[in-house]
Amino acid sequence: MTDYSWKTFEELIEPYQLHEGSKDPATAEILQKEYPWKITDAELERFKDKTYRQVRLNELLQENSRSANIIVVSLPIARKEAVSSYLYMAWLEILSRNLPPVIMIRGNQKNVLTFYS
Repeated sequence: MTDYSWKTFEELIEPYQLHEGSKDPATAEILQKEYPWKITDAELERFKDKTYRQVRLNELLQENSRSANIIVVSLPIARKEAVSSYLYMAWLEILSRNLPPVIMIRGNQKNVLTFYS
């Protein structure tokens, strides 16, 4: 993953981050209660691998599918209680950024291979 791609993602989520790590614990707790939908430092760290995956996938799609008429990819799976809505939407945005039209399809997490005769 390039530094440019990661910096683009960081700029995308900056207005939606809580940055509670840079505040005293009492203030951080108040902020988390007032803004439960914002991205916390702990959440960003917990989902770092999944976030890297979305950023890297965008790079690969740009390298290999930039000239496609349409791109079909699996929709990233996220549990409602585990991931904030802002982080999830940032994943979707970074995954499809600077690409031709993208269709995201939600599967059932099972590998399927279809043969046509």
